[in-house]
Amino acid sequence: MLRATLLLAALAAPPALAQGAPLVAEGCLGCHGPRGAGATGVPTLAGRDKAELVALMAAFRANERPATIMNRIVRGYSDAELAAAAEHFAAQR
Repeated sequence: MLRATLLLAALAAPPALAQGAPLVAEGCLGCHGPRGAGATGVPTLAGRDKAELVALMAAFRANERPATIMNRIVRGYSDAELAAAAEHFAAQR
């Protein structure tokens, strides 16, 4: 019984997040670099205005902004998740 309880507790524990980023922002780091600081050919997210980031993601979602993959990625997130990611990256310096 104790083993089952410990197993359930381990499964319920949230995963460790890199650099204190909210889980929703973690998916961005692979392309946009550590802390969203940008990578070769990929724009910087860190330090950009939250409203600007939300507007950019909305434009990708609506196919109003040219994209290779962002228009598909952004559709997998809710408005609240996109706002949380934008808030996180806006706070990065």
